[in-house]
Amino acid sequence: MTILFESHSTDNHLNSSWQQEALRAFHSKLSDQQSQFPCIPATVGHKLGQFRYGFAADPTTDNAAKQLADLLHTYGQQSKGFGSYTSLIIFFDTTKQQELQLAVPAYFDIFWNLLSKATVHDSHNWPIHIPNDPADTLWEYCFGGEQYFMYCATPAHSNKKSRNFPCMMLAITPRRVLETFESKPKAAAGIKQKIRERILKYDSNDIHPDLNAYGNKDNFEWKQYFLHDDNSSPSKCPFHRRK
Repeated sequence: MTILFESHSTDNHLNSSWQQEALRAFHSKLSDQQSQFPCIPATVGHKLGQFRYGFAADPTTDNAAKQLADLLHTYGQQSKGFGSYTSLIIFFDTTKQQELQLAVPAYFDIFWNLLSKATVHDSHNWPIHIPNDPADTLWEYCFGGEQYFMYCATPAHSNKKSRNFPCMMLAITPRRVLETFESKPKAAAGIKQKIRERILKYDSNDIHPDLNAYGNKDNFEWKQYFLHDDNSSPSKCPFHRRK
């Protein structure tokens, strides 16, 4: 059974060293005051204890896809009660990938294959107002009838410290959380500017050109889910929704 944890209860369920390391690294990354994580709303959600956490197997396996689906299902049912800064954080066992010293493009393929395989376990129809084609600017990943923004970090990222983590990690945020943030345009614009300033200090290279805002005519959400370390941009989304 796949279980969703609150931050204060997670330590009681850690069964392996990689899980312990992942949780410690995450808390350290989000609470570091010397080198501040760029995404300000994420640091707020972490501090308020509104995040929920899960662990999953090797992300190349069918088991991991099923675990991701289970976590999304449970989170989707409960997340409205977690607060206005909530996200789902999932750590994957990438011990094998780290031993092989996989590069960023390999993790890119793993990430998109994982998201595609998870859709097999989604019993809900794709929301009617969300396009099926990622090439449409209004497309975004959905599960259980909910719309989500995906953020992927990996051990292979080096230039982009903001996308580096000891294991492959997903931070999954409901669209309604982002809509709440955007509901006060002036405040949101100020925070976005501060985020960009933090990125320039945090990462070793420039802000990725694919970072944009949902709904803009030149924006593609899928490109923001997994940013390449060299600021390159893939021409086509590998996602394939499976039924």
